[in-house]
Amino acid sequence: MRYKSYSDYLRTRYGEKVYKLPVSIPVTCPNRDGTCGAQGCVFCGEIGAGYENLPDTMSVNEQIDANIAHIAPKYKANKFIAYFQNFSNTYLPPAKLLYYLRQAHRPEVVGIALATRPDCIHDRYLEELAEFRAATGMDITIELGLQSVNVHTLQKINRGHTLAEYLDAVLRIKRYNMDVCTHLILNLPWDTMTDTIESAKIMSALGVEQVKLHALYIVKGTVMADWYQQGQISLISKDEYVERVVIFLEHLQSEIVIQRLIGRAPETSTLFSNWQTGWWKIRDDIDRLMVERDTWQGKRCDYLNGKAVRKFLLQDEA
Repeated sequence: MRYKSYSDYLRTRYGEKVYKLPVSIPVTCPNRDGTCGAQGCVFCGEIGAGYENLPDTMSVNEQIDANIAHIAPKYKANKFIAYFQNFSNTYLPPAKLLYYLRQAHRPEVVGIALATRPDCIHDRYLEELAEFRAATGMDITIELGLQSVNVHTLQKINRGHTLAEYLDAVLRIKRYNMDVCTHLILNLPWDTMTDTIESAKIMSALGVEQVKLHALYIVKGTVMADWYQQGQISLISKDEYVERVVIFLEHLQSEIVIQRLIGRAPETSTLFSNWQTGWWKIRDDIDRLMVERDTWQGKRCDYLNGKAVRKFLLQDEA
């Protein structure tokens, strides 16, 4: 493997296959309810990102039971991570968050992943999460949606925060020794290869533990769908996306875990998704290009820790 895959990481950490179970709770987003915006991100549909989620009218325990019944025999998994996925899962009072997390404290659930926004991270919440982790022994990963490091792109997509809030969130989470997984979309219409490289460099400089890469899909009924249908935006080719992923990996520090190289969304909900190609085919194209170039994650990660002054240190050693 030419990059550090999530499946390998989980198997090493827990000694066997571990599978993430999507969980929904009744939350929304501060970019939808008027706190920092009312329209949401321009690419986000009414149901958010939870295309495979069960309804939040089911309890957390009921959702976990149903998912295990479906997934355990199919994937031969005995350990699981409860993935609180949809919308902003720290956008509720701390006591309510802990109420839902406690329902996921089960012998077969070894960890919790919380998807949220950078502006929904606060020390009080992190203190509560750290106490919950200490009491249960469960690993906690905070999955932060950033999407782009380009502040102008963040404004275009109506993200409701800039890079500063993301930096603040990561630094705060790290004080509590929790893992950070950052979500990035590598083919937003306003971003270039320069932004792709800068994304990898910022992830590496911050020392985030995991990244999850996405290709943009155009969800029906969104602002971005209107732009797409009106010809106001254009998307890069599949080959260019593959190229960006490879270059991103080359510039990314070698110990950062890659949760995903490309996402997926149902065709019935989208105008455009993965160039109408199976996500696994694109993943295979990425693997193939890395082999052809004999390249690997971290190959170009030579920019940290004072690159310009290394020559003086080499002279001293000589």
